[in-house]
Amino acid sequence: MASSTVEDYLKRIYLEEQNQPGELISTGRIASALLVAPGTVTAMMKALAESGLVEYEPYMGVRLTPAGTKLATHVLRRHRLIELFLVEFMGIDWSEVHGEAEVLEHAFSDRLIERMDEMLGFPSVDPHGDPIPNAGGQIETVDYSDLLDCPLGESLRVARVVDQRAEFLRLLESHALVPGATATVESRDPVAETVRVVTSNSDGLQLGFQAASKVLVVPAG
Repeated sequence: MASSTVEDYLKRIYLEEQNQPGELISTGRIASALLVAPGTVTAMMKALAESGLVEYEPYMGVRLTPAGTKLATHVLRRHRLIELFLVEFMGIDWSEVHGEAEVLEHAFSDRLIERMDEMLGFPSVDPHGDPIPNAGGQIETVDYSDLLDCPLGESLRVARVVDQRAEFLRLLESHALVPGATATVESRDPVAETVRVVTSNSDGLQLGFQAASKVLVVPAG
């Protein structure tokens, strides 16, 4: 049984690998994400390498081994199922579940997680649209557009929000820009670096380019 600290590191490396496919993940990036000292990360990477969970190249970075990936997706599965359970069965707002799941993902047994999966109807995504790994650790990959590169004036469906800061999620929710909602990008201003998007239940919202890139969409219908 891996410790909660080991699980946190492996999950973070996995998430960084999804953002930088094929690249080594720097220890500095991991330290920044986990809010720990770089030296602490280096020591942990050496320990994980000795355990066969990562391949560590000093001064270059790290990548997960197949064993490390399997454990990381196992933790991610727990996390995202717990998030969905908290929203669907306990009525907790989607902006609040991430922090709760960060704690609970280390406490729930596999038996409880599988029962939770069954009760939820074997879902494929969590409340934010993030894919839930199956019991074997596989994740369905979908080629999404975001609000920066999707067509203007076309009907779109919000599929995923990759920024899980509570204040950002509350902003989107207040304008009905949530997974499952239908939206249209009316305009983009490259000078001001803003995007104007409207939904069927909102008069519209103006987002900066960085924020707009965090909202992923697919064609509606």
